[in-house]
Amino acid sequence: MLKTLLLLPLSGALLVALLPARRPALIRGVALAAALFTLACALWVAAGFDSGNAGQQFFETRPWNPRVGSSFALGVDGISLPMLLLATLLCVVAVLASGALRKGARLYFSLLLVLESAMLGVFLARDWSLFYVFWELTLIPLFFLIDRMGGAQRHRAALNFVLYTLGGSVFMLVALLLLYDAAPGHSFAMADMAEGGRSLPPATQLLIFAGLFIGFGVKMPVFPLHGWLPLAHVEAPSPVSILLSGVLLKMGSYGLIRAAGTLPAAVLALQDALAALALVSLIYGSVLAWRQSDLKRLVAYSSVAHMGVVLLGIAALNVTGLAGAVYQMTAHGLAAALLFLLVGILYQRTQTRQLDEIGALPAQAPRLAALLAFAFLAGAGLPAGAGFVAELHVLIGAFGRWQGWVALLSLAVLISAAYALRVVGRLCLGGRPHAATLADLGPGEGLAAGTLAAGILVAGLWPAPLLAVSAASLRELARLFGG
Repeated sequence: MLKTLLLLPLSGALLVALLPARRPALIRGVALAAALFTLACALWVAAGFDSGNAGQQFFETRPWNPRVGSSFALGVDGISLPMLLLATLLCVVAVLASGALRKGARLYFSLLLVLESAMLGVFLARDWSLFYVFWELTLIPLFFLIDRMGGAQRHRAALNFVLYTLGGSVFMLVALLLLYDAAPGHSFAMADMAEGGRSLPPATQLLIFAGLFIGFGVKMPVFPLHGWLPLAHVEAPSPVSILLSGVLLKMGSYGLIRAAGTLPAAVLALQDALAALALVSLIYGSVLAWRQSDLKRLVAYSSVAHMGVVLLGIAALNVTGLAGAVYQMTAHGLAAALLFLLVGILYQRTQTRQLDEIGALPAQAPRLAALLAFAFLAGAGLPAGAGFVAELHVLIGAFGRWQGWVALLSLAVLISAAYALRVVGRLCLGGRPHAATLADLGPGEGLAAGTLAAGILVAGLWPAPLLAVSAASLRELARLFGG
């Protein structure tokens, strides 16, 4: 099943590449079918998943390079399954959101499907060498999607993104090679490298974890490794921003959770430092988002703050904090995807993203205005949204470790609420209508946005099933830290 899950988007990309370039509607239809089949396959895996089992499920392995101890090993557990479902869902939404694309459709949809396969490979890999290959593979389609299809500064944005990520990957590769040397039998298997990593002295674990943290921290991103993010989000096409913020950032936090389980002594030693960095990212991202007038840049900086919540949950090293971190990864993926989708639709109609140039939306596009207001408030942690459940778990988990210092998380949440209300007030309750006539959401746009909004509400009002999926795996992880 997992190999099928990986091969479906690649097969779709190959089929799209063989279609005539003058048939953009057919190309999009084939890409949508491939993304839907992949989502159906992921749902099938979820239906057969045993949430009471903390180990790897649907595990399959085949020797890849026996001389160096690498294998093509795939598996899924309670930490990777939510990311799997999130990635496949957002790829469907990204294809639906690309309906207006005509020029270069064949290249665009082929790259989108290759990117989906690479992202799924990161979450399914159970061998660090395979993980690294898929991690680097995501750079190729993303570079061309931004460089070919982006805005006026697309070349600079694409180069910035690749250089930042490659720079972080160098540290990650060196750290993985040091771990490989410590693994029993010199194997890249995650279980073997975890066994070897836990047996290392704390000082060595700290050195290796530092390399992994730089690699994963660039992708999350956390302060001060976030320099590539605002420009990449602003210049990338909106459907690409959906995947960039909704899934690609989660690859960094997912990798950090795996690194924490591999080097527990290092994480315990750095627990307070990680929490301090998380709180700095929280407040820094929230303040910068508050000061933005470009809607895309605002959402980009808010992502820095939200990933700070994830880092704080990981740093708590207890079941409640870790559960909040995983839930926040899902919640932010849905909310950020909805925001980038709606901001992209608004830009198509007005050719501007400046907050001062758009107002009185309900009079012309009531459905678009209502969903925009909902998306900004859900991103700020509005009760009944998935973000509220996630932030509450992180708050409780972190309070058990740092008590009063967690008030800084509350400060960041208040700033998030302030800029969310400011944006909603400008777009929906004040300002002058834009000079252009604004059409409301079309059927395809409404389906994509409605699906994401429904996901946010379901995850906010009925969180127990998603929390139960991760519970056993997170309890097993927390035991490594005495939690």
